[in-house]
Amino acid sequence: MSVDPQQFLRELFATAIDAAHPQHVLEAHLPKDRSGRVIVIGAGKAAAAMAQVVERCWQGEVSGLVVTRYGHGAPCEKIEVVEAAHPVPDAAGLAVAKRVLELVSNLTENDRVIFLLSGGGSALLALPAAGITLADKQAINKALLKSGATIGEMNCVRKHLSAIKGGRLGKACWPATVYTYAISDVPGDLATVIASGPTVADPSTSVEALAILKRYAIEIPASVRSWLQSPESETVKPGDPSLARSHFQLIARPQQSLEAAAVKARQAGFSPLILGDLEGESREVAKVHAGIARQVVLHGQPLAAPCVILSGGETTVTVRGNGRGGRNAEFLLSLTDSLKGLPGVYALAGDTDGIDGSEDNAGAIMTPDSYARAAALGLSASDELDNNNGYGYFAALDGLIVTEPTRTNVNDFRAILILESPENDA
Repeated sequence: MSVDPQQFLRELFATAIDAAHPQHVLEAHLPKDRSGRVIVIGAGKAAAAMAQVVERCWQGEVSGLVVTRYGHGAPCEKIEVVEAAHPVPDAAGLAVAKRVLELVSNLTENDRVIFLLSGGGSALLALPAAGITLADKQAINKALLKSGATIGEMNCVRKHLSAIKGGRLGKACWPATVYTYAISDVPGDLATVIASGPTVADPSTSVEALAILKRYAIEIPASVRSWLQSPESETVKPGDPSLARSHFQLIARPQQSLEAAAVKARQAGFSPLILGDLEGESREVAKVHAGIARQVVLHGQPLAAPCVILSGGETTVTVRGNGRGGRNAEFLLSLTDSLKGLPGVYALAGDTDGIDGSEDNAGAIMTPDSYARAAALGLSASDELDNNNGYGYFAALDGLIVTEPTRTNVNDFRAILILESPENDA
């Protein structure tokens, strides 16, 4: 078998991204009747690319407003595209959230709204609840991002501090018909979790939000505590009649991307093993992957080389050091430290949106000689891991993957490529 391992891993990553791109997945789900007026709103890293599809496919009058992350915009003729900050919201996100809410207020039952939703929408569509400042939300967001809290926990808090999430945007659209089209970036693909569920009912509670903040020892401003202890802070609950005309459709999810990569791997002669969507500390998830890779190399279990181990989901990083990171770089750094140059094992980890955390890379690639080459440069994998410096480690090895924004987002993609050992290669 002749293959360039690094190039092949890059091709798998590109295949995973392509399988979730709005240009390929949205059109088939749009309403069959595409005549008449429609108001388009949206939020997320894929929002601009999704808006382009609606503009191309809709036959009637189209207008609207979507918000995406800085650098993730795309040219639209009828739908305004605004860029704002992610993962910590800024004033631009606050301003556009107000405009979105105003746009869908005072609609009638004859109106139709298309809501384009993707990962990142929670921070991008930031409208604090009454009495809470943007600075309060920013501080809590930053603390949650560093705490190691899961995406579900973070979004529970965000929903209860928002005037737009947790079904509130859907309620504001009543009595118009709302079609939400979502690209999932969360494990389990729950509508209530994707971008904090602005148009779907939310079963979580303010009490749970307070408990999460307490669990991670996050300082709670008096205004936030007062709000969360108020009945007004509750989100829109299941069965609320204001969501009766709100429809939710998942158009892309991480599993689709993993399956697409698995098909490509099989076509190239590699047996694929899909581990699915995973959560947990990046460095700990990496240790599990390392154990599986070692078992394949040493014992041919749970499958024999040549093979590819695939996984997705959203891991977390508890920040302890002051290095440059990103959860995918942290995963690969921990994997490198665990495998210590195990022969025949290559790996790629990247975020399908093209941005690993807040850095300028999508992820990185590990090769069997990464550990030794770094050591020759005076870099210790374990020391760099202690400093959360995955970016710096792989930058020194020229192992960073830079894709620029992809304008989609089904979260992380990880592939471990295991080649046959020379003595077994016929």
